[in-house]
Amino acid sequence: AALPDLPDDVLTTALTALTDRALLWGDDVLRAPDPVRRAVRHPAGLGRRAVDLRVQLPADLPATLAELPAEERAVLDRLAGDRPVGHLPETTGGGSSPARNLLQRGLLARIDALNVELPREIGLELRGAQPFGPPRLRPEPDVVTRDPAVLDRQAAGAALESVGRVGELLVLLEDEPAGLLRSGGVGVRDQKRLARQLHVTEPEAAWLLELAFAAGLLDVGGPHRDEWLPTRAYDIWREQDLADRWATLACGWLTSVRLPGLVGQRDVAGKAANALSPDLVRHTAPAIRRSALAVLAEYSPGTGLAADDLVALLRWRTPRRADRLAPVPGMLAEAARLGVVVGGVLSSGGRGLLAGGEDGAALAMRGLLPEPVDHVLAQPDLSLIAPGPLVAELADTLAVVADVESSGGATVFRVSESSVRRALDAGWSAPDLHDFFARASRTPVPQALDYLVDDVARQHGRLRVGAIESYVRSDDHGLLSQVLNDKRTAPAELRRLAPGVLVSGLGADEVLSVLREAGYAPAGEHPGGGVLTRPPARPRAAGRRTGSEGQAAPRHLTDDELAATVREVRAGDAAVAARRGEAVRQVPGVTTASTLELLSRAVREGTPVWLGYVDAQGSGSQRVVQPVSLAGGFLQGFDDRRGESRTFAVHRITSVALVEPDEAG
Repeated sequence: AALPDLPDDVLTTALTALTDRALLWGDDVLRAPDPVRRAVRHPAGLGRRAVDLRVQLPADLPATLAELPAEERAVLDRLAGDRPVGHLPETTGGGSSPARNLLQRGLLARIDALNVELPREIGLELRGAQPFGPPRLRPEPDVVTRDPAVLDRQAAGAALESVGRVGELLVLLEDEPAGLLRSGGVGVRDQKRLARQLHVTEPEAAWLLELAFAAGLLDVGGPHRDEWLPTRAYDIWREQDLADRWATLACGWLTSVRLPGLVGQRDVAGKAANALSPDLVRHTAPAIRRSALAVLAEYSPGTGLAADDLVALLRWRTPRRADRLAPVPGMLAEAARLGVVVGGVLSSGGRGLLAGGEDGAALAMRGLLPEPVDHVLAQPDLSLIAPGPLVAELADTLAVVADVESSGGATVFRVSESSVRRALDAGWSAPDLHDFFARASRTPVPQALDYLVDDVARQHGRLRVGAIESYVRSDDHGLLSQVLNDKRTAPAELRRLAPGVLVSGLGADEVLSVLREAGYAPAGEHPGGGVLTRPPARPRAAGRRTGSEGQAAPRHLTDDELAATVREVRAGDAAVAARRGEAVRQVPGVTTASTLELLSRAVREGTPVWLGYVDAQGSGSQRVVQPVSLAGGFLQGFDDRRGESRTFAVHRITSVALVEPDEAG
């Protein structure tokens, strides 16, 4: 009777599915088990019963509702929608508000200091004859159709570009690593540099960084672990064939707990999220990606859904997850960049990825991607065209001797003065470069390229730069030759730089000492050329400083500072000494059902909790908190340690326990 417009077959199918999964039980009367009731706190968007909320309803509810002022009725109508819980507004000077008037009338129930709940009976009364609204039947969206052969060719092109771009990115980071921010991630300056070098937009550079990290090809390294560098897995990956390399990227993306689309978005404090920062972690991301692809996989090859239709279908299938489906369009765009999805249709590689993981993806894509080539085509304009993906060895060499000008199905490299100079700096000679271009090109090497190599090589090295620690000079060249050939001066590591000048890698004091021990009489020289004379250093002890010397008098604390200090000390003592029930522990960033259940109980019963908490800087602390509300992944409560109301991110809570009251006597 409550669902008059719902077809009988749809209702029967739904009830059968629920009873088969033990989510409902009973013969004549169906009931939900207690765990289901706890998990579904507001079924159909309705609050709890009045008896559970300890509210006494008016004897004539319809008449009471009809007499309400418009402002108060508007509050009830709003809570009678999809969410029966609302925030109680603050009032100044003890004034009233519509919500507080409703509390006094017994039409709302207070669940904590800041929130109220609409009893179920009132919600049903306000909704009228059809309290559950029209039935939400399975959407029947229009099906998108594409030619499977054309679809797979487009997917292969996207896959080829993704593999190439990630490879170029890692080569750049190999030469010049990106710095690690103190808060984690890559800075905007490095992101802009990489975008400029790759000839892509900054969001595209962020996507490539996230993709390489998800695939395990990029991580934090360096002597002080403060740089983003290619991993050892990259050395293996770059030697694999294209299908295996693509499968590694696709599988890493599918299973990643990060949302690259959040890069650049600002949090509640106005701070923009950086690429590779911890702020992008969303542990529901893999399940949402897989569920979206699973829906597309239900359609026959060559057919699929537009992004909006897919989101609508997912909302119908998983209504409790509906508020978490906002990233789905962005995920589909990422899948299109990889070649997993093309125009809302799952590719063969995407189907292989979903069904068989990394191996299945590689198998499905292997026949669609071209074989790597071991040659280029030299052009008269000093460009080199790679007619396909290059073998690893040739790609590495071209990264030294040329620059990428454009990429895609065919990559265009440009040889320039700077690239030839870079090769010479790396130890190549002009004959080496001539030989490489002759072997690597299937077309004759143009004379302009030979001329460029020879001209740059003639100029290279005419100026030399080196480092020395000290020098020895004299107008008596014979004396310098004697010093240079004297075996006793060998420890000074001298060599002739020019007539009349010897240099050494040792410091001036060490060279002076060696020469004097060998029987010579050198004099030190200051930068202006004059003789450097130094008075002999007289040894001295460091001495001791008295406790009061040089110390400023202590500043007297104000009354407010003293009170705050005492409050923090007492709160810390209370956190340590508080009698606690059994603690629920969790990995930071992973919210467990036990944690949420315990926090919900504390809010409901008004029981203080003992929290282990890790802040955004990674510092851990323990504190006693008087919980007020729990919503949207945040716990609001009064922090005894600071003496103020605070908001705690639930995913940063490492442990939680109820604080038990002291026993009387």
